[in-house]
Amino acid sequence: MQRIRATTVVAVRKDGLTAVGADGQVTMGETVVKTTALKVRELRGGQILAGFAGAVADAFTLFEKLEEKLERYPGNLTRSLVELAKDWRTDRYLRRLNALLVVADKDHVFMVSGDGDVIQPDDDVVAIGSGGPYALAAARALLQHSTLDAPGIVREALMISGQICIYSNQEINVLQVGGGQIGGAKGAAVETVGYPKAGEGDSAEAKPVDALAAPPPAEGEKS
Repeated sequence: MQRIRATTVVAVRKDGLTAVGADGQVTMGETVVKTTALKVRELRGGQILAGFAGAVADAFTLFEKLEEKLERYPGNLTRSLVELAKDWRTDRYLRRLNALLVVADKDHVFMVSGDGDVIQPDDDVVAIGSGGPYALAAARALLQHSTLDAPGIVREALMISGQICIYSNQEINVLQVGGGQIGGAKGAAVETVGYPKAGEGDSAEAKPVDALAAPPPAEGEKS
């Protein structure tokens, strides 16, 4: 399977709620050129969530192809992804595209590669990119040993990965679908606060605080 050096993307499904999130760092060589990139998006009116690691143009080409497959096989995400992977591997143009995809709906979580792999993890947790192993370990631990919901697990896993992986940061975007949300299966964006890495000081620009994050302890109360 191809190795994508930059980015971290995580997907978690828990209790009927699926979340997909990614960091915002874009790296060219050894230089950080952007810190607030959006690497997750909604498809089919928010019923399907997708994230990518790799070249942006390549990923968006694959998203367009996936939309075509979803139109052809409505309501069948698994078949759509298998057909996408077949084209990706065999088409003379598509097989040159350099990306990894995470695709999910309220019932499934998948990782898709240009090698023809369509992988559905046993524990409904998947992570890709250079920070993927760290985020995957954190997400699995949180899934088993915390009461966080799927978006909360994704957020915390990405925060941990951003502290370890130099090609990822802590400017995080999370999308969610399922869980009996108002408005049906529409995905809802969740933007988390961007914490500076160690040594960056306290001058980092504040970001909107995640509505799912625990409230700060009251004055005088131990955290």
